[in-house]
Amino acid sequence: MEPKDPELLDKIRQQFDSAPYPRIPLEQSPKEDYQSLYIHNLVTPYYLRNQKVISTEGKVILDAGCGSGYKSLVLAEANPGARIVGIDISEESVKLAQQRLEYHGFTNCEFHVLKIEDLPKLGLEFDYVNADEVLYLLPDIVAGLKAMQAVLKPAGIIRSNLHCAFQRADYFRAQKMFELIGLMDESPNEVAIELARETLKSLKDAVLVKQQTQNQRMDSNEGMVANCLLVGDKGFTIPDLFNALRMADLEFISMVNWRYWELTDLFKSMDDLPAFLAIGLAEASTQEKLYLYELLHPINRLLDFWCGHPKVAQPLTEISTWTDTDWHHVQVHLHPQVGQEKAREQLVECLNTHRPFVISQYVQLPALTSINLESIQAASLLPLWDGPQPFSVLVDRWQKIQPFHPLTLEPTTHVIAFKQMKALLIGIEAFLYAFLEHSPEKSQEF
Repeated sequence: MEPKDPELLDKIRQQFDSAPYPRIPLEQSPKEDYQSLYIHNLVTPYYLRNQKVISTEGKVILDAGCGSGYKSLVLAEANPGARIVGIDISEESVKLAQQRLEYHGFTNCEFHVLKIEDLPKLGLEFDYVNADEVLYLLPDIVAGLKAMQAVLKPAGIIRSNLHCAFQRADYFRAQKMFELIGLMDESPNEVAIELARETLKSLKDAVLVKQQTQNQRMDSNEGMVANCLLVGDKGFTIPDLFNALRMADLEFISMVNWRYWELTDLFKSMDDLPAFLAIGLAEASTQEKLYLYELLHPINRLLDFWCGHPKVAQPLTEISTWTDTDWHHVQVHLHPQVGQEKAREQLVECLNTHRPFVISQYVQLPALTSINLESIQAASLLPLWDGPQPFSVLVDRWQKIQPFHPLTLEPTTHVIAFKQMKALLIGIEAFLYAFLEHSPEKSQEF
């Protein structure tokens, strides 16, 4: 490391000792924070990589850079039965994290004052590592990834993120400006925060750095520190990310908000592309597609990703290619976030009042409109709230619920019910509202 690194690390520590992050009240619960619960549930990335469903009971989960412990609490809520371990370089943050989980009744947890680079000193291995909003602050992101890789179980998964160099460029310029005028020589205090705010307000509205950094987040001290005055902040690109993963001997699994990275969404019509572009996109690698998206439309603040040890995942088969014989060996599960009792109650109410069931309210994916299931569709899935079901059971239920075509009054044959249920499940699996396991057997655990 460069000689300045210990000094930088100390400034970062001071910053979070004086202002632990995030500043979320101790009593606030994430039980209604459906998006966070969905992202932080180990079941989600495990299925994306393996097309298998696992139980979180007994899993060991690390919150690296736990801060004041809100994400640790989310991890505990999202992964029933898991052991939660948190680390942070800020002693004050670690104390708050411990208090937070105890307040909410979680006892199977522990917290340590420790650098990510020193993770092997814990002597533990983890099924899941969450390193949220911390990797980009490290002096060497590869060293951080290697440390997490060293404590990851063979089938384990890491979730981490980097600040996007393109989307974040305005804030980096603001940070350089405040560094130049001496407001970031020490960990930002109340005086420095107010001076920074006054400096931005004093600029003409047409000045770009003011235009592009002033928003509601800047009204709070936490927003100023986390953006314009964030010590150690750095930006990266998709090639930087993939290069770091290769150097750390890790394999990319998926972007966390993968539906915010769909390249085809950026074009008016994929059928009308210039031939050279259509061919190029068809042959492009995952890295190339993500980088092109980033260059064309850098709206994502974070390069938020899941990764794991190389060559762990079994080759996946596209569900659209499954034969009828394959479907006879499919076990259907609900995502835990959808399968909660509150969702069942809402579904029953919708059935009794003949209203569509808004399934998307329980797994809130970004940039999507509401996803509704008609009463007949929703009723056919009701057994899933009792547990996983063979595909054939759902087909039989569909045929009983809708024995005739509502327009022609033609009987719904088993072949028609099979086709319609298959289409419904493919549609909701695309959003991971449901999981489709191509095996009646229980999935292999870690």
